[in-house]
Amino acid sequence: MTRYFKGIGASPGIAIAKAYPLKSETFVPEKRTVDDPEREVERFREAVKQAQDELELIRRQTEEKLGQEKAEIFEGHLLILEDPELIDTIEGNIRDNAVNAEFALHEASAFFVETLLQLDDETLRGRAADVKDVCGRVMNRLRGTESADLSGISEACIVIASDLTPSDTAQLNLETVYGFATEVGSRTSHSAIMARSLGIPAVVGAGEALREIRPGAWVVLDAEEGVVVADPSPEELEEYRKKKSRYDARKAELAKWVDRPSVTQDGHRVELAANIGQLEDVQKALDNGAEGIGLFRTEFLYMGRDRLPTEDEQFNSYKYVLEKMNGKPVVIRTLDIGGDKELSYMELPKESNPFLGQRALRLCLTRPELLRTQLRALLRASRYGNLKIMFPMIAVLDELLAAKRMLEEEKAKLIEEGAELAETIEVGMMIEVPAAAIAADQFAKEVDFFSIGTNDLIQYTMAADRMNESVSYLYQPCHPSILRLIRMVIDAARREGKWVGMCGEMAGDETAIPLLLGLGLHEFSMSPGSILPAREQIGKLSYGEWTALADRALQFASQDDVQTFVRQQLSGGDNK
Repeated sequence: MTRYFKGIGASPGIAIAKAYPLKSETFVPEKRTVDDPEREVERFREAVKQAQDELELIRRQTEEKLGQEKAEIFEGHLLILEDPELIDTIEGNIRDNAVNAEFALHEASAFFVETLLQLDDETLRGRAADVKDVCGRVMNRLRGTESADLSGISEACIVIASDLTPSDTAQLNLETVYGFATEVGSRTSHSAIMARSLGIPAVVGAGEALREIRPGAWVVLDAEEGVVVADPSPEELEEYRKKKSRYDARKAELAKWVDRPSVTQDGHRVELAANIGQLEDVQKALDNGAEGIGLFRTEFLYMGRDRLPTEDEQFNSYKYVLEKMNGKPVVIRTLDIGGDKELSYMELPKESNPFLGQRALRLCLTRPELLRTQLRALLRASRYGNLKIMFPMIAVLDELLAAKRMLEEEKAKLIEEGAELAETIEVGMMIEVPAAAIAADQFAKEVDFFSIGTNDLIQYTMAADRMNESVSYLYQPCHPSILRLIRMVIDAARREGKWVGMCGEMAGDETAIPLLLGLGLHEFSMSPGSILPAREQIGKLSYGEWTALADRALQFASQDDVQTFVRQQLSGGDNK
């Protein structure tokens, strides 16, 4: 009987093979009293050293197989084993309570994992798997057991597991493992990132019911729909084989657009850029034909750690991205913390409505040392590429002017210190507060560019939290009121000779793209995987035609009317 398991499509594709379930062992160590705590600490340290050696080997193998960017995941794992907060907690427990190392490790690991899982930020929740992976490796060394080795799977299969660690995923034999499905996980977990890098389909978060899939059962992994199908009928199996063939053909067709410019049928050129949050995303942007980085979310440099990143740490990250992009524009957004993104070590104020509170630039202006350190790192890195600095969450002109003054002050200090900086650095701001959109004509005189952050602009304009299911129907990117704000911003910038980009999810939406093109948007920044479909779509559109059609769309009364109109035009229909 066919069974369906719904999860999250974490890495695109469709795979068909027999199931290879992995047995998951949950080991809870017994608490024992030890006679010599110092000897037990040494035993723990030796296990840590062995785990470090294992991870270093995996890091080198991953670098050879996937490149330096993906190997950095395991550099992060090595840093976990050097984290004084974790290590000191374990060793302190052993010394103070004379407990065995296994118990102390288990207690500390469980606490850190649970703390991460309670966070609102999906990326940080995903780091819980990294802590489990690393601590599990140390536990194996203490117990004298071997870590799982999936490189030896010799028959074609789809791996079914409770979870896969990044090191598990890195060691998969791609000649035999066609994809994997897990009970837990998210799109931002490192195992999902690794799967996308390896180019194999993955469905995560499909629930404990996956355990019911028997070894050797035929399984369809449809990561496009986020579905695992076990024991499909012969008819279903044939349909999925046809779907897989269509998907593979579509993927090959899109690959032709990687090195092509983003140009409409009538010769109008725009720029398609990528939104990134981590250094490992840069290569994916390039692989998908990104013409630049339209948004580098620097807050991820501050997360998953117990202190602020130093100026040098930030400098090295910015330098890496700029060099990797090799002269292509890189828009780096200054720290956007607050709202749903918190830093435990900063003790941010508790607010009843944090999305409307002290966040992003507002926070940085009250704690200028945060922004000054980041600006110095950015300025120092500027000579390594085409840097553009962008300030987020601006509502009034005074905020922008204060940030610009701080930038000029730090620039003057660095020049006085003899630092070599880029001769010109464009400075822009995000338009995500309706007040800024309405006053775009004033802001346009003070910046080199705008980038419209539609995720926040829409929720603030519609007064509806996009994460609140009860009002999610009001999150309407193509509502005429949103389109009119976007036009207002683009027109204001055009009058001052400035360019406008968009870094919200709307920029990659196939229904919105023709309208944004017609409204005169210069740069579309989106998730890397959306770039090639967007480039293909733009290549089939006429800029002149959609300039007129966008005017008509603004006159409708609802998002439904706008979307129906766009679809009719794209399908060649008429809508008088």
